Formats: sequence, C-alpha cells, structure tokens
Amino acid sequence: MIGLVLAAGAGRRLRPYTDTLPKALVPVDGETTVLDIALANFAEVGLTDVAVVVGYRKEAVYERQAELEAKHGVKLTLIDNDKAEEWNNAYSLYCAREVFKEGVLLANGDTVHPVSVEKTLLDARGNGQKIILALDTVKDLADEEMKVVVDPEKGVQKITKLMDPAEATGEYIGLTLIEAEAGAELADALKATFEKDPQLYYEDGYQELVGRGFKVDIAPIGDVKWVEIDNHDDLAKGREIACQY
Repeated sequence: MIGLVLAAGAGRRLRPYTDTLPKALVPVDGETTVLDIALANFAEVGLTDVAVVVGYRKEAVYERQAELEAKHGVKLTLIDNDKAEEWNNAYSLYCAREVFKEGVLLANGDTVHPVSVEKTLLDARGNGQKIILALDTVKDLADEEMKVVVDPEKGVQKITKLMDPAEATGEYIGLTLIEAEAGAELADALKATFEKDPQLYYEDGYQELVGRGFKVDIAPIGDVKWVEIDNHDDLAKGREIACQY
C-alpha cells in the first residue's frame, strides 16, 4: 500500500497565498504545509512511497520534491492533472488510477488532521472491505460539509453535500483507504462521473459505486480535531490545530 495525496487544486479563496502556490503548500504551522502533514502521517504509519497528483502551480511541488523526500523519508511520484484548473477532483483522482493497483491511502491536500486518522483506517482493514472512508460522527454538521448516510449492514448509502444535515450519519473528512482489488471498479466509476459532469467531486464517484451495488465502508475517527481548508477562516483553524500535533 502507498500514500496518495490530491494536491492539484487552486484554492482561489486562499489568495494571496495561492497566487504562487497550490493549496497543499500553504503553510499551517511555521513552514509546515498541509502536504507536509500528510507526508509525515504516511511515513509514521510505514507508507514511504507516495503519489501526489499535481496541477495548479505544480512547479512549486516539483521544486520541493527532493526537499520533501529528504524531510519525510518518502519517495514521491508526481502525477500531472492537465485539467486541474478546469475540472473538479473526480478527474483528479482518476489521474492516479494506475497506482490504485498498489492499494492506496488517500488524503486530500487540504485536510489538516492527526496521524490517528491514518491509523484508524489501517486498523479497520481485514474484514473484506474494499473501500473505507474516514468519517467524523461527532461534529455538528452544516450545509457545506460532505455528508454521509450509512446503513449498519450495507455501508454507505448516500454521500453528498446536498443533504439535510439531520439525515447524515457523519461527515467524510477527505481520507479513504482503497484496497488494490477495488481499483478497476473505482476508476470506471470516476470516469463515468466526470464524463457525466466534469465539475463533480470524486465523492460522486463513490456514490456511483454505491449505485452499482458496490459496498463502501466507513471507519469513525472519534473526537478528533481536523479541518478542511477552503478559505482564510479555515486556514486560521488549521493553524490552531496543526501546532498541537
């Protein structure tokens, strides 16, 4: 199994930081970036091969590749997303389809979170699950969150932002364990998703899988401090949290 980070996004709501950097390279603790946190977490759980999907301001990641590898003791493979500024992240994840066959632990490049999340996902393996989503079942939800409805026996039934928060079991936090045997089916579902609408999320690809009868499982992360960084308010929260790890 390898690590996988989606780091192709522009993060326009984080300007001026993202005038010259992709969102994943915005500092959250001194010089530590969101990408640093993901790589450090992967290394701590023994994943030293990491693929990173790059797009917007990708040159900044290429320039730091050797430095990041040395700092975290990992080997990076950078995967170019040629439509990062045009299409949403269903296509971005599809760009990494060749590494799915190795089994991946996926982390969004804008999620500040502790290594306990990776450990929770890895500990949840072993009962035939093919895809496991990290789920926050503690947080109070609002309209913007990626909400999930789970059936105890059938797994994920619905995953979307477009849902009454009261219906949801919890919030998907942007980390997924994808076993190798799920790779081909996931790639096909992602392709169907972005071909239907290039602006759809990769979570819509998970919904496509569920609609096809594929079981997607979840692992509750417990009472964990984390944040998805979309804007400057989120960035402030991320900086409060990151310095505690």
